[in-house]
Amino acid sequence: MTELYFEDFFVGQKFQSIGEAKVTAEEIKEFGSKYDPQPFHLDEHAGENSFFKGLAASGWLTAAIVMRLRVQSIHVAGGMIGAGVEDLRWTQAVRPGDSLHTESEVLSLRSSASRPEFGIVKTRTLTFNQRNEIVMRGTVNFLAPKRAL
Repeated sequence: MTELYFEDFFVGQKFQSIGEAKVTAEEIKEFGSKYDPQPFHLDEHAGENSFFKGLAASGWLTAAIVMRLRVQSIHVAGGMIGAGVEDLRWTQAVRPGDSLHTESEVLSLRSSASRPEFGIVKTRTLTFNQRNEIVMRGTVNFLAPKRAL
């Protein structure tokens, strides 16, 4: 797998996730109990009586899964260093048994003013379930190192 430097990215470039991430009820409940202890993330019955009408993954669990999928498909030299979230929206609940995949597109590129050895890559990532319904969308920036001259 080739590591990517700032110079390797271009506007319009797309990255598909490698494989899918299957979400389980156990993972939803474990994450919920540890980080987002709301009834609809912890118990099927409580979920049935909620806005979600069933057990639903925390949006933060979905975001963490998306981060893994992005890192596995966009191999930034030295690692993907976050440089800010501009927009993050959960558009549909993620349920037990859902399989998630992503498509990321490079929106813009610019040099970092404070760290000239890095460039800033702005991307939009769409997250889909197995029915190709969008469950999350986000616009985020990450740092990519520039090649040594």
